[in-house]
Amino acid sequence: MSSEVSSELSSASSAHVHRPPLRSLLFVPGNKTTDWLPKAHAAGADAVVLDLEDAVPEADRAAAVRQVTEALAGRATDASGPALFVRVRPLDGWTAAEELRTVCGAGLSGIVLPKVSGPDDVRLADRILAWSEAEHGLPRSQLALVPLLETAAALRGAYGCATAATGRVAYLGAITGAGGDVERAVGYRWSPDGHETHALRARVLLDVRAAGAPHPVAGLWTRIGDLDGLRAFAEQNRALGYTGMMAIHPSHVPVINEVFAPTSGELARAARLIAAMEEAQAHGVGAVTFEGEMVDEAMAATARALLVRHA
Repeated sequence: MSSEVSSELSSASSAHVHRPPLRSLLFVPGNKTTDWLPKAHAAGADAVVLDLEDAVPEADRAAAVRQVTEALAGRATDASGPALFVRVRPLDGWTAAEELRTVCGAGLSGIVLPKVSGPDDVRLADRILAWSEAEHGLPRSQLALVPLLETAAALRGAYGCATAATGRVAYLGAITGAGGDVERAVGYRWSPDGHETHALRARVLLDVRAAGAPHPVAGLWTRIGDLDGLRAFAEQNRALGYTGMMAIHPSHVPVINEVFAPTSGELARAARLIAAMEEAQAHGVGAVTFEGEMVDEAMAATARALLVRHA
């Protein structure tokens, strides 16, 4: 590799790319892409994660990769519908790396990287993505990277994982749930109210916010028919500061979208608060009583951010 190309790739993740907030990221097995992607679209998911990891039997892998690449090619020519991500296998060998390169292209929004053990895994994925972007003629850092913190070491090092590929890691958080890698790694006993992972989700959120990741996402809710439980869990994550959740069933998407979107009343109140503060500031007043509460420029800045984020 020439020094010029090496320099360009090493700085790729520093390029600024606008990444919109994603309320819902719905998993679809890669070998079911052809049949299930339209259903995911109809459910209203902001993003779909085409899964080439645990959801795909080894015997179906070649067909799954083919379906995924066909879906991405279609997305490249038709910009409508949800953003498309691909969950690849852990980058523990050349086969997995080549599979990642295969799915990189114009229709891809980002890569979901499973079983991350620390920042080194994120840096490796960042380098491969930078090379793939150059190979496919894509803008630098166009492809987002979503590391799944599925080991105790990765959860403890969330800040380092988020800063290992600055600008590429926008959607990062604690993906807890019943069973699975995180429960096995941490040893908690999952309960529907989530009290045993509340502190974990809160600490990871603080780390990724401090690292500058703008849209932290949480998950998962595995009880498919329990929409009331899902709503309570989603509201808990929203209260902590997460901006979206991963989902495993289309029926979960409307609930998640509703929870992570402001109501019309919240948006209207934000506009009124900004107007009240601007009027006060025009008269040299820094703080006012607004609808029974004391507000100042800090509250106005939060209201402006809300309106910009959900414009």
